[in-house]
Amino acid sequence: MEIRDDRKYTESHEWVKVEGNMAQIGITDYAQESLGDIVYVELPEQGAELSKGDEAVNIESVKVAEAVYAPVSGTVESINNTLEDAPEAINKSPFETFIYTLSLQNSEELKDLMDAKAYSSFVEGLD
Repeated sequence: MEIRDDRKYTESHEWVKVEGNMAQIGITDYAQESLGDIVYVELPEQGAELSKGDEAVNIESVKVAEAVYAPVSGTVESINNTLEDAPEAINKSPFETFIYTLSLQNSEELKDLMDAKAYSSFVEGLD
């Protein structure tokens, strides 16, 4: 299972990659493996205001439908439109395939997220 050092992580298996005041959001390798073959991604609306913990995205796989939560608060600046036609891109490359980007409202919220080492330990404890 892949985990990247340049990200922050949530207990619900979202990753956050921050550049300036922008944050790319996606799901982890662990999450995509748990979901199985992803067949549909319901993307958030551009311009939507999300608070930390809000349901931001729905992902459907052949096994289950799961919510993806906003790991931090902000405004949706862009969405990955390629997922409308190719949701399986998340399965192929979860760390290269962001779902949406946020402009951060409160960068202090990033302190509540796990670094790669903490997330790795967290996931090991789930098995």
